Amino acid sequence: MRVEKVNIALVSSSPRRREILEMVGFNFRVIKVETEEKLESSPYLTTVKNSELKVLAAKGLINDGEIGLAADTIVVMGDEILGKPKDEGEAREFLKKLSGKWHTVITGFALLIGERLISGFEETRVKFKKLTLPEIDWYISTREPLDKAGAYGIQGKGALFIETIDGDFFNVMGLPIGRIYDILELEIEGGGN
Repeated sequence: MRVEKVNIALVSSSPRRREILEMVGFNFRVIKVETEEKLESSPYLTTVKNSELKVLAAKGLINDGEIGLAADTIVVMGDEILGKPKDEGEAREFLKKLSGKWHTVITGFALLIGERLISGFEETRVKFKKLTLPEIDWYISTREPLDKAGAYGIQGKGALFIETIDGDFFNVMGLPIGRIYDILELEIEGGGN
């Protein structure tokens, strides 16, 4: 499938998701909608349902021939969800928790192809190196962690703290583009069967 022939309506305000779509060459435009995020019984279901809510809320704004795409990313450590930190103090607490430990990044996604809603999720395990308090304070001073799930950006300065990654790097950035491409290829080239 040739990505430049696919028109995406990206239902997201995330600059990282835009960056990923630009990098791989999809034609896209951004649609912003307001939805109230829900907390479901599992983090997997939470990300998928929030993605579905977003893309369905934008349905009337998606043009004929466009594919709606929404995603929701969370960081899970044990049974705790680390969303976007409310402030610097919460970012500091998140980074202390992540220090020297494994966590899971889950991105749910939803595609709206005509009337057909296709959703799923991808998970990636990430291990942080042991962080010092000066490293945490420096990182917070850059402001980078303040608008990101788990209080870090793997594609930015947060990359300095990653010891190991098991899974899809782009999933940690907020969009499992390889998985989404595979689904689109199946749906578009395979006729949606």
